[in-house]
Amino acid sequence: MDSKKEALKILKESPVGTMATVQQNKPHTRYMTFFNDEFTLYTATSKQTQKVDELESNPYTHILIGYEGKGMGDEYLEIEGIVTISDDDSIKEKVWNKHMKSWFSGPEDPDLVILKISPDAIRVMNKKGEEPKEVTL
Repeated sequence: MDSKKEALKILKESPVGTMATVQQNKPHTRYMTFFNDEFTLYTATSKQTQKVDELESNPYTHILIGYEGKGMGDEYLEIEGIVTISDDDSIKEKVWNKHMKSWFSGPEDPDLVILKISPDAIRVMNKKGEEPKEVTL
């Protein structure tokens, strides 16, 4: 399987990953649930969160996604990208699902924003001891 197909398979099967931002010149990482359209990632958050403030100061992120915890050979993705903060209704509708009801009243909730991650680099990592594979975007 080529690295592009492997990466898309990981994104399809593993919606939860870590997302790092920069807070006062130091990395700050949290778990997020991602939705993807090919290699563009989306994740929902409240505009009242620290990560929104951090991304407004520095829009770069580093994401790890795909590790299933089954063993040392689990493959995962390293994604470097730039984040755009969007309150576009069509993107909110596209990303909305019932699991978000715990945090937001619906896709029209004024606190809901969508973080759109446009990747600069994606690497398939840790595949049974193989070297990292760059995904051509």
